[in-house]
Amino acid sequence: MASTPPAAQHPLALFGVEELLTDDEREIRDTVRAFVADRVRPQLAEWYEAGHVPARELAVELGKLGVLGMHLTGYGCAGTNAVSYGLACAELEAADSGLRSLVSVQGSLAMYAIHAFGSEAQKQRWLPELAAGRAIGCFGLTEPDFGSNPGGMRTRARRDGDDWVLSGSKMWITNGTVADVAVVWARTDDGVRGFLVPAGTPGFTATEITRKLSLRVSVTAELAFDDVRLPAEAMLPDARGLRAPLSCLDEARFGIVFGATGAARDCLETTIAWAVDRQAFDRPVAGFQLTQQKLVDMTLELGKATLLALHLGRRKDAGSLRSEQISLGKLNNVREALTIARECRTILAAAGITLDFSPLRHANNLESVLTYEGTSEVHTLVLGQALTGVPAFR
Repeated sequence: MASTPPAAQHPLALFGVEELLTDDEREIRDTVRAFVADRVRPQLAEWYEAGHVPARELAVELGKLGVLGMHLTGYGCAGTNAVSYGLACAELEAADSGLRSLVSVQGSLAMYAIHAFGSEAQKQRWLPELAAGRAIGCFGLTEPDFGSNPGGMRTRARRDGDDWVLSGSKMWITNGTVADVAVVWARTDDGVRGFLVPAGTPGFTATEITRKLSLRVSVTAELAFDDVRLPAEAMLPDARGLRAPLSCLDEARFGIVFGATGAARDCLETTIAWAVDRQAFDRPVAGFQLTQQKLVDMTLELGKATLLALHLGRRKDAGSLRSEQISLGKLNNVREALTIARECRTILAAAGITLDFSPLRHANNLESVLTYEGTSEVHTLVLGQALTGVPAFR
């Protein structure tokens, strides 16, 4: 009598990940997962193919869900721990990197900059609206000629009486054309400073970047500032030098550390389900040794990346997470997630090139995640400097 084969296990069950989370963390994760399943997944393929996402509508819904600036305290923000924010990012990116980008730029870049460096009046004016999704923010640091080297920025702000006059441009700005306020970094006679530029300010224009092959479920824009006149109170008073915007990027990169595991997990779940069901040579595709080797290798990397993300999250909650550790997590987890997405596509074969399955869409998105908010090369050199004490990129 043939024995009954053991029941299949979820990849992360092999690592016992569930037991590492608190009840509150699991509840937040499951709430975001349910929202994504009900509201986002049914329309993802259509949004991706059209290169359009209803960002304003989604922002309001995400605000009601409580994920916008959820790791910040006060001003309508949920004040969750870092791990809960990371788990939410993983669920959002399990759907699409563009969705996580919307939330990440809103909460970890625009809102964090105002929360950390803004005046009380700026916080009261913008944070409750941004947390509720009634307003959208963007973050203008990258320029057409200065990505990995923000210290070379050409955007300038000069004093004119009590006002500031802002001139220059920013490139690859998520949420740019739908934002109600832009956090813009510019060179001044007093070093790099941050400014809040409301949409509609004379001389400020945002142009959407189209014809993208990646992050199609995301709004990307170029911002231009043609002698934009701003009042003195538009400047973020507590932000001086590049350290301020770079600390914002650390916040956003932390979300990516978790988010990439969500994309990888979705690829693996999708592929295992297909391989178990799909027949080839009179047996399931999952029953071939080479297929199982691929699935096992990907599960190992997903599990290790998830455990790394959780470890870094616990360090962040303990107040002991260092910038180079965020680089370590971003470098590893995005790189492995991209490898998993590509490998999953090979198992899906021809079916994998359609929008009926997620891995190739995730792979296309992760090509952008690999290079934004610090390229893999830059994070490699950050870690190289940490190991050797020698800065190879200067």
